[in-house]
Amino acid sequence: MIRIFGRGARDGASLSDNRGGPWGPGGGDDDGSGEGGGRRNPWGQRRRRPAPGGDGGPNPFDDFLRKSRERFGGGLPRDGRPYWLYGLVAFLVLFLLWTTTHQINSRERGVVTTFGYYSRTLGPGLGFTAPWPISSVEVIDVEEIRDLTIPNGQRENLILTGDQNVVNLAYTVRWNIKNPERYQFQIANPDQTVQEVAESAMRAVLARVSLDDAIGSGRAEIGRRVQENMQQLLDDYGSGIQITSVLINQSVPPAAVNDAFLDVSAAQQQAQSAINQARAYALQQTARAEGSAAEFEKIYAQYRLAPEVTRRRLYYETMERVLSQVDTTVIEAPGVTPYLPLPEMPRGGARPAPAEGAPAR
Repeated sequence: MIRIFGRGARDGASLSDNRGGPWGPGGGDDDGSGEGGGRRNPWGQRRRRPAPGGDGGPNPFDDFLRKSRERFGGGLPRDGRPYWLYGLVAFLVLFLLWTTTHQINSRERGVVTTFGYYSRTLGPGLGFTAPWPISSVEVIDVEEIRDLTIPNGQRENLILTGDQNVVNLAYTVRWNIKNPERYQFQIANPDQTVQEVAESAMRAVLARVSLDDAIGSGRAEIGRRVQENMQQLLDDYGSGIQITSVLINQSVPPAAVNDAFLDVSAAQQQAQSAINQARAYALQQTARAEGSAAEFEKIYAQYRLAPEVTRRRLYYETMERVLSQVDTTVIEAPGVTPYLPLPEMPRGGARPAPAEGAPAR
């Protein structure tokens, strides 16, 4: 390159020659007027006429060209050299840097292929490969959580349960990439594969549960079992995909039978409420019976110690309990005792005076 620019400098110097010296034709006088007969410059160059209003110093443009020629080894090429060659070299250098240097962040992995075949995987940091088209790098985000919602849109997703009922189910599958090279080369369409595996696993699990479990408290268990089945199937495929969770968003009867299903649900709730009330009543009666039995055991223990006293006490307590609920007239021989208002006596009523001739009590 220095030789090229040096030759250009020599050519530029030859062009600046006025060919008016003793070794070339033409001439000029001292004042540079260009007319013949005057004294010539012994070095073959005419004297420059000073610019109007100037001091006769060098032209700024000429000074810039001179400095440029000195900087580039004598001058710029002005003889038709191919400038596109320099641009091509610069482009090739940038292309090599662009295709051989790869910056991989902490969330990504770079899958390197050489002549179309897998060769290695670049980890986080700065990596180098052969230039394209010998090698190429596919950067894959391995930490991004991808969501797949089934069904996609407002359409129904009808699935048959184990008790021959139909449920409209909507769920979301969340997954990421655990093996980038398997994900890149083992399966052709990963998104479609995940969707088909999810639908197959969900139908297989619902075929073994009842409708009550599908729309009730068994939804979390169904999601867990679907996740396990999906992961097992994808590992068998060697897909390099990790299923993180399966969430059931909606589990309702189909719209065509929704009214009938609501009636059935209401009847089931009423039946369950009646069952709960019966169980509560049974518990109360059982507790009361157990209390009576415990009381009888205590009375029997006292009876064994003093049978006559216990018998008389039980008689008095029983008569008191019975007579406190009814109006009673007591008759004694040989006369008749007047009417005794027994229910009023506990309430503080005045006791009537006994009739004349009646025995006092």
